[in-house]
Amino acid sequence: MFRSLRNRTVRIIAPIIITLCAASAGAQDYPSRPITFIVAFAPGGFADSVARLIGSKLNERLGQSIIIENRAGGGGNIGAAAATKATPDGYTLLVTTTGLAINETLSKSKGFAVDDLAVVAISAWAPETLSVNPSSPAKSLAELLQIAKTKPINYASPGVGTSGHIANAYLFQELAKVEAVNVPFQGGALAVNALLGGHVDALAGAVTGYAGQLKAGSIRGIGVASERRLAQLPDIPTYTESGFPIVASTWVGIFAPARTDAAILQKLNLAVNDVLRESSTQSQLAALQTEFRIGDRADAADYFRRDVAQWKTMITRIGLMPQ
Repeated sequence: MFRSLRNRTVRIIAPIIITLCAASAGAQDYPSRPITFIVAFAPGGFADSVARLIGSKLNERLGQSIIIENRAGGGGNIGAAAATKATPDGYTLLVTTTGLAINETLSKSKGFAVDDLAVVAISAWAPETLSVNPSSPAKSLAELLQIAKTKPINYASPGVGTSGHIANAYLFQELAKVEAVNVPFQGGALAVNALLGGHVDALAGAVTGYAGQLKAGSIRGIGVASERRLAQLPDIPTYTESGFPIVASTWVGIFAPARTDAAILQKLNLAVNDVLRESSTQSQLAALQTEFRIGDRADAADYFRRDVAQWKTMITRIGLMPQ
């Protein structure tokens, strides 16, 4: 009887031990072939630029090629859905933006949830901003809001449901209690043109899309949604300085399918952080008007969870309906 029980126990436990040993060996050998970055946005954009920068340096550090595969569409949902269905072996990773956190509330039928992904790192970020035409009578956020109390204003954004739209709708509608209409465009360039042409009163969007115009003075920044002023744009006050405690940004993060071995995720996180510590990486990110962010996996996961909750709160408060 005891021998039978022992044999049965061995038959149950042995496959588990073999699986664990194989997983450990796989993590030690990782990576042994090229890694694919599924970038959830089109070439040339914020996510793509950061993915190519980090990928080229990971190539050197990990000894394997990083293949960039752009799968744009659905506000990042198409690429994210593809990544969640990939084999969880560390060879297919997702590079995406704040859209992932926003879409968890804003998209009804994505075909996946954020729990289907594991955070590797949140590597780069750019805060939301609010700008006006240099000819505008509003020299500050307070002055723009004062104008909005006497007549409705409008503001251009890179699109409905973007971080720039949501953060600034929350500012106007919930915190300042003024009437401001979002005028959505297909991207930041068209939104800038609308401001320069005098068709809108203000411009909303991440600083990475408008930094060139802000530095040149072709548009006037009146607020940045970061904890402190940006070193590259020190003359633009934070929203908090103006009395509105909003900290909101668009970021670029690296994710893996949720069942990826923790040792592989840890190896990737350490490698990405090493890349971010390089002065050349920091200089290249600064040229993209982007801040870098270094943190372990627990820190990155906590940041992501808090971001999902923050966007959910803002989306709900402004009454933006899931699509």
